[in-house]
Order: sequence, then C-alpha cells, then structure tokens
Amino acid sequence: MGKLSCFKSYDVRGRLGDNLDEDIAQRIGRAFAEALNPGSVVVGRDGRESSPVLQQALMLGLRNGGVDVLDIGLCGTEEVYFATDHFNAGGGIMVTASHNPIDYNGFKLVREGARPLSLENGLGQIHDLALMDNLPVLEKAGSYTRTSCLKEYCERVLSFVKPAKIGPLKIVVNAGNGVAGPTFDALAVALELRGARANFVKVHHNPDSTFPNGIPNPLLPENRASTSEAVLAQSADFGLAWDGDFDRCFFFDEAGDFVDGEYVVGLLAATFLEKSKGANIVHDTRVMWNTVDVVQRAGGHAIPSRTGHPLMKQKMRDVDAVYGGEMSAHHYFRDFMYCDSGMIPWLLVAEYLSISGMKLSQLIGGMKENFPSSGEINFQLEDPKAAIAAFEEVYLEDALSVDRLDGVSVVYPDWRANLRVSNTEPLLRLNVETRADGDLLRTQIRHISDIFTFR
Repeated sequence: MGKLSCFKSYDVRGRLGDNLDEDIAQRIGRAFAEALNPGSVVVGRDGRESSPVLQQALMLGLRNGGVDVLDIGLCGTEEVYFATDHFNAGGGIMVTASHNPIDYNGFKLVREGARPLSLENGLGQIHDLALMDNLPVLEKAGSYTRTSCLKEYCERVLSFVKPAKIGPLKIVVNAGNGVAGPTFDALAVALELRGARANFVKVHHNPDSTFPNGIPNPLLPENRASTSEAVLAQSADFGLAWDGDFDRCFFFDEAGDFVDGEYVVGLLAATFLEKSKGANIVHDTRVMWNTVDVVQRAGGHAIPSRTGHPLMKQKMRDVDAVYGGEMSAHHYFRDFMYCDSGMIPWLLVAEYLSISGMKLSQLIGGMKENFPSSGEINFQLEDPKAAIAAFEEVYLEDALSVDRLDGVSVVYPDWRANLRVSNTEPLLRLNVETRADGDLLRTQIRHISDIFTFR
C-alpha cells in the first residue's frame, strides 16, 4: 500500500471507494491507538449514508488497539471536541466530510483536551502506521460504550451568553439537512427554559443523507437562496445557515443579505471586548483591517495568525486570546477548549442584537462601508508559485510594507492584498481590502486578476 492520499494537512478526506473505504478506516483507528496510546477515544458521526459503516470500521480498529470507545452517535464536530474534554478521553474522532461532495467522507481527529492534530504533529505518524500490515490485534480488546453529554454540551455553549437577555427575536435557522438540527433543538429548549424569547423558523432542518437540497455549504453563493428567501418571507431579524457538521455558522441580515465572514469576526470581537476589557483577539491575515479597527477602538489587542485551525488554536493558547476568528466562518473560543463552534457565534450575536436594539445590517453596515473587501477570489493555475512571483514583481517595490506570515500581504496607504496558496485545495487565493473606497477595490481586483489571466 502506497501513500494514503486521503490524509490532508489537518484531517482525513477522500472519495469513497477511491481513496477511502472501510479497510482504511479500520487502519486509521488502529494507527490512532498505536500513535497516541489514548486509553479512551470519543467517536461521533455526521448524517452521511456512509458514516455509520466507516464509524464501525474505525471503532473496530481502535478497539483492536486496546482503546475504550465512547460512541456519541449522530452529532456535530464540536460535540466530539466537547465530549473528548468532558470525558477526559485521550482523543476524539469525528466521521464527517463536512461540506464536501456526497461521495466523500473523512475524519477529523484530536488528541486529549481536544487539541488538534496536523501532519507535523501526530497526523503524519498516524498515516505511516496506517500503512503497516503488521500492527497486532491486542489480546484484550477495548470496550464499547454508547453515551451522550448533550445536556452538558448545551450548558457549556449557553454559558457564553445570558439567555434571559435574548429576545424578542425571530430567527431563521437552516441546517441544510446536515446534523445541526437535533443539536439546535436541544439548545432551543434549554434557551427557552432559561428565559430567552426567540421564535425559530426552521429550514431543511432534519438530517437527510441524500441531501435533497444540495450539500450544505453556505459559503457558496448558489447555496444561500433558501435562507435569504425565508428571512424575507418571515420578516425575521436575521438568518443562520450551517455546513454539514455545523462547525461553521453563516449569517444573513434582516434584508436577507449574506454577511461576509470578516465582518462577523469584527462583530464577535466586539462582543467579547465588551465582556472582557483589554482582551487579546486572534485573527487571520487574509482580510484584517476591519477586525484590527474594531479591536483597537474597543481597547483590545489584535494578534495575527496563519490560517488553519491548528495554527489559530496554538496562537490563541500562546497569547491567551479569548476569541479567534477566520473569515471562512471558523470561530474559536478559549472557554470552549480553544475549539471552533458553529453554535456559540449565533448566540452571541442574538444577545448583542437584543441588548443593543440594533439591526444586524446596522451593526455590519459601517464596517462594510469603512473597509470594503473582495471576498476570497480563487484562481486555479498550473504554477501558483510563478503567479505569486509575477504578483510580487509588480507590487512589492512600492508597498508600504510586506508581510509573509501567511502567503504574501502587501500594504499600500489605502488598500491591502493577501495572496496565498490554499492549504487544502490546488488553488491560489486572493483577498483585497481598501479604506472606504469601493472603486479602488474594484480597480485593484481587476489589475491583480489580469496578472494571472494573461500569464
């Protein structure tokens, strides 16, 4: 067996029957046991048709390596993170392909305390061990326990807000037929019991392995209409949509307009700085001027990090940041094991709207006007490194500053651009932002794009 191409920088993802199957799942379970010697491991799964079978194979591999398995069943990735910490387990594995096509699946893996794994930090060793055919089946197999900590999870998530201050609000929630629905229902019950006044309009709420309304990935513009239309039809205060394993949460304002992720980072930073004066906030460097402005005006400290969840989480630990956010809708919380959550963000926004009495569009509007941005523009190029070199030849000499923390960022007086190669896909990613100048934004997008188009 050669290299396992389903192993990526931070997780395992592959096409079923091509580079991921039951044998590979079992090998990964056995390798995880061998590499980490975790004692016990929490395992959960998403709603895909292949997930139960892959979960069974994975758990067999773990148990063959002497690991006690704690099966929390159908859940979101953040529930595996929470359960790993809650049960003091030596690791956690979520069976999920998140927003990938229907014929894909994969695994998200963490060690004790829900600490992330990467190819440089444990995942590479698991890959190498999974290739081996001579790992023994231990004489004493690990145990199997079906369990749940949903109640405790809800209590932790709700600890970020004061539920009695939420409302009255009408909120559209779109689970996209992923696994957000059941967990959301448990949270909604707990919210009501604690005095929240919220009316929820549910769209594509129940898990469905056939994904009749498309794979849930609201980052794609073509997947936003159902949430936007429901917000308008119901005269809702705002709308929410999750991806398949709900570790990402996407917002729509009261006009049904999608809220770009970089402004959500700024909004969440503001909520934390009202609660924790002078706190550290970690952000990615793709689009950052709005976040830095919000944090500095609120008396906090904005600290940049490379993109990617292991890198963000480590930077947050290094600087004791209360919150970290990426424009891709990953939001990380110190008091949630430094992990990403798709449920905590909307609760914070609901509380903020309720206390301020403002509409979401009002909170975001000034940010968009002061710091318009391009959103992430992707280029599929044969030679991304040559394209970056061509970009640098044009823009480095006259830049006020150049930063290579994550790709290359160039800063000019009134605009800024970040160019980086994707960690997970064969793409070159461009982000441009300006200081209150939409015309300049469009001009720079066109000029930079021309460099790649005419190569």
